[in-house]
Amino acid sequence: MTTTTVTIGTIAALISLVCWALFLRGVFTMVRTIAQGQKVDSGRFAYPGKRLVTMMKEFVAHTRMVKFRTVGWAHWLVMFGFLIGAIFWFEAYGQIFDPEFHWPIFGAWHIYIFADEVLGLGTVIGITAMIIIRQLNHPRLPGRLSRFSGSRFGAAYFVELVVLIEGLGMIFVKTFKIASGIENPPIWTSFFTHYFAQLFDGISVYAVTAAAVVKLMSGMIWLAVVGLNIDWGVAWHRFAAFPNIFFKRESDGGVALGAAKPMMSQGKVLDMETADPDVDAFGAGKIEDFSWKGWLDFTTCTECGRCQSQCPAWNTGKPLSPKLMIMSLRDHGQAKAPYLFAGGRKDVGGEEIGLVDADGNVDEAKLAAIPEAARLESERKLVGESLGGDPAGAVIDVEALWSCTTCGACVEQCPVDIEHVDHFIDMRRYQVLIESDFPSELAGMFKNLENKGNPWGQNSSARTAWIDEIDIDIPVYGKDVESFEGYEYLFWVGCAGAYEDRAKKTTKAVAELLDIAAVDFLVLGEGETCTGDSARRAGNEFLFQMLAQQNIETFNELFATAPTQRKKIVVTCAHCFNALGNEYPQVGGEYEVVHHTQLLNRLVREKRLVPVAPIGGGEAVTYHDPCYLGRHNKVYDAPRELMDAAGGELTEMPRHGERSMCCGAGGARMWMEEQIGKRINVDRVDEALDTLTAAPAGETTKKIATGCPFCRVMLTDGVTAQLSGTEDEGKVEVIDVAQMLLEGVNRGRQEVKRGGNFLGPIPVAAPATVPAAVAAPAAKPAAAKPAAAAPAAGGLAPAGGLKKPGGLKKPGGAPKPGGAAAPAAAPAAPAAGGLAMGGGMKKPGGLKKPGGAPKPGGTAAPATPAAAPAETATAATEGKAKGFGMAGGLKKPGAKKPGTAAPAAAAPATEVAPAAPPAEAAAVAEVTSGTEGKAKGFGMAGGLKKPGAKKPGAVAPAATAAPAAEAPAAEAPAEAAPVAEAEPTSVAAVTEGTEGKAKGFGMAGGLKKPGAKKPGAPKPLGGAQEPPAAATPAPAVEAESDVEAPAAEEPQAAPTADSRTITETGASKAKGFGIAAGKKRPGAK
Repeated sequence: MTTTTVTIGTIAALISLVCWALFLRGVFTMVRTIAQGQKVDSGRFAYPGKRLVTMMKEFVAHTRMVKFRTVGWAHWLVMFGFLIGAIFWFEAYGQIFDPEFHWPIFGAWHIYIFADEVLGLGTVIGITAMIIIRQLNHPRLPGRLSRFSGSRFGAAYFVELVVLIEGLGMIFVKTFKIASGIENPPIWTSFFTHYFAQLFDGISVYAVTAAAVVKLMSGMIWLAVVGLNIDWGVAWHRFAAFPNIFFKRESDGGVALGAAKPMMSQGKVLDMETADPDVDAFGAGKIEDFSWKGWLDFTTCTECGRCQSQCPAWNTGKPLSPKLMIMSLRDHGQAKAPYLFAGGRKDVGGEEIGLVDADGNVDEAKLAAIPEAARLESERKLVGESLGGDPAGAVIDVEALWSCTTCGACVEQCPVDIEHVDHFIDMRRYQVLIESDFPSELAGMFKNLENKGNPWGQNSSARTAWIDEIDIDIPVYGKDVESFEGYEYLFWVGCAGAYEDRAKKTTKAVAELLDIAAVDFLVLGEGETCTGDSARRAGNEFLFQMLAQQNIETFNELFATAPTQRKKIVVTCAHCFNALGNEYPQVGGEYEVVHHTQLLNRLVREKRLVPVAPIGGGEAVTYHDPCYLGRHNKVYDAPRELMDAAGGELTEMPRHGERSMCCGAGGARMWMEEQIGKRINVDRVDEALDTLTAAPAGETTKKIATGCPFCRVMLTDGVTAQLSGTEDEGKVEVIDVAQMLLEGVNRGRQEVKRGGNFLGPIPVAAPATVPAAVAAPAAKPAAAKPAAAAPAAGGLAPAGGLKKPGGLKKPGGAPKPGGAAAPAAAPAAPAAGGLAMGGGMKKPGGLKKPGGAPKPGGTAAPATPAAAPAETATAATEGKAKGFGMAGGLKKPGAKKPGTAAPAAAAPATEVAPAAPPAEAAAVAEVTSGTEGKAKGFGMAGGLKKPGAKKPGAVAPAATAAPAAEAPAAEAPAEAAPVAEAEPTSVAAVTEGTEGKAKGFGMAGGLKKPGAKKPGAPKPLGGAQEPPAAATPAPAVEAESDVEAPAAEEPQAAPTADSRTITETGASKAKGFGIAAGKKRPGAK
């Protein structure tokens, strides 16, 4: 220590005191400014241990920063060099007085000397990399596409320069110590400076003091400048980031996505019935309406632009940038702070109510004491016309506010956990609830939600229209069933899934897949109301809560008898998934909500759904991650696993997963037109088409898959806009993942497990006919199948046991009435389900089935001499039919009654002996062999009029009906050899362990509906074995008759391993209305 060093050290120390004073003044001002915000909810302070762990994890492991990998590791080096390096920086206070100074005790440790080396080099390397990255992404070249567009480069350059000098100061102080001979540490502790010092060998010890002064003064200048500019987030985030991470919304460390923040005032959730807009904050209409955590968000922003780089609005030319929004709110708040410090406050109408005298008049003296800039800033509107940056304009441009899709890309990528989406929604709430200033398109949407319960304004009666378009029975709560008992899931269809044609395809695909997998489910039908997602994202919190309460009341009624762990809801809409699962708990609705891709993925893993890849390779597919499924709820893998299982050759788009580009429908943008820039959905489709173009050349089928009906609509419109009129028109399809899975499952339909029974592959054999067998007296079809027998007719098939609505048709089934069981060795044929039509009858609303039935009056295929009159079904390649299995000639439920029934076949009828089977017995159908799978739709004999079609001009004479021929006849095995006549029996045989209990209502035709009490009769729970029928033959029933002879109820079978749902008290009770063949369907007009 010399006079020179003491003099230099004293001057530097005095300067540092001034710098520290300016810095601490800035800290005080910043804290005071942040405190102008409203109180936060108590949850921000909950679980401090968890919050501390999260903060340390994000700090030490840089879990948020490394989302941008290169800049992430560079920032990690700078951060540790700046923070831990502060120990070496403070050491300069001693070195400016004494070049040989080091910290007592640990200052001479080798590990300390080594740390000095590493931190110095790391700081220089890291900040150099960040300087290069900033220059490579400078907006002078890419313009708007630069994430640094709008950031303050002056502040950034200053901070980068100081950090670089700090790192170099650490290196040079150590180098000069070694070169001057003050220190001679081991080479491993000074692996760089040892050799670097050789360039300065013999340098004066004063060089150490000089380097220490530079290191110290660079830091002091930084403190002073930053203290005078508390709006420099690029500098202040070094301090503000720690509390901002600690007080983040989610205590478990998650980002502020999923549920929107409830509307609060002074830290308490507003009760919409008692809230007062003159006292309470309805959203954010002024900067002081934000909570102090919001102000901390604004202060912490580093201006890195990651949010901006991911924003779909900004990237398509909209005026919105999440970064610029946060910066504008920060600058506005700090400029207005002096006014707020003085007690200034305005009411909803903009009148001064803070700085007033005892009489309520404005205190002009107090106002005059406030800096003019602060007074002018207090007059600015928070949201309105920005006037191109004019100070007289609004802080946030109205177009920017309504351009947000709430996709959450900004929140997901922010390295310091700023909660952008919550701030957007709060500002929208004020605009809607207080200002009534919102896009005109939303007025219609709000009205439709309030009056009709859906944004399309459709009648609630149309919510079940999709059920009539599929061949399985879906029980509707309040119409077909009265309780949730015995069911596993409520299938929440949603508004889009019920009304939008493209989304209805997803709904029907999911319903059929659940049916195949034997999942018991029901729907609410007209009882559904929109979840209110769009209303809440648009800022109409009052409407959201009204809709939510209505749905919660419905759910509570439905789940009244279900334990908490069984309140399960499966949804297809990602927005409903988020609202029901994340937001309804805020208003008292706690349910287990799963997305259909999650449930279907589990069913595939459990082998309850067995998809088969297409022959010759998969389809070229790219997947669009819905924002509210992916970023908001972290469901990324389930849809991809389903596509892989279905044989899709997935090619990822550049922006996928957590960086997926929004389709443009979120944040209520589904209901608003885009007037500025490129359409977001078109931008996303362009990326998808480019990805599919790069798919393997052999793939001709190209698909864009997604898992949300909103996304599907937007992407489909984008594909149409981009490919319409081009050679690629019609070559790219937008589908839901569930549809891909259904296609895969249908490819493997013959090897599907249905209700616990395995249906083996059906070999193709030469055509053969099955001779008729003499009907056994008093024999009824049983609810079990013999070995290798054909599966029972599906749908509500009275002959083989009615299936449970919403579930599978009963696997297996009874032999034909009056027929004999096929030998065990005979290969099985798929069941003829639905309204068992004869070959060729088309599915209602569909195309005519190839190889259909002959026209009325035509000649049927020749039968064997002993063949009984029956329907003749030609071979086809379809799977089993569903719906109502009725005998040929019975009218479709709800359809008009034909005047005269057409003949079932051209062959003459064979009389049945007087001791005929009961009312359920019918003639055995002749089936020609081939590759026939299921007959879909309503299977009617050739010549019968198809549902809804005009009656044939000439009606052939009706064939002689067998006594009581009203039960549908199940198909005989297609390849079976002629079988021997069956012995009379009263109870159908049951195979060894392959058949479980019948699902749904296993009833003979004509039984009363379940639920109605019948004196002395047991309550039906689903048929299994049946008692002998009455010996007296029932009178014949005309084919077109609407009336059936009543039959005795059947005793119930005990539950078996095949039972799909077991309630707390045993077997589930029957659901829906069990209707005999020919009866009209419940609810059908």
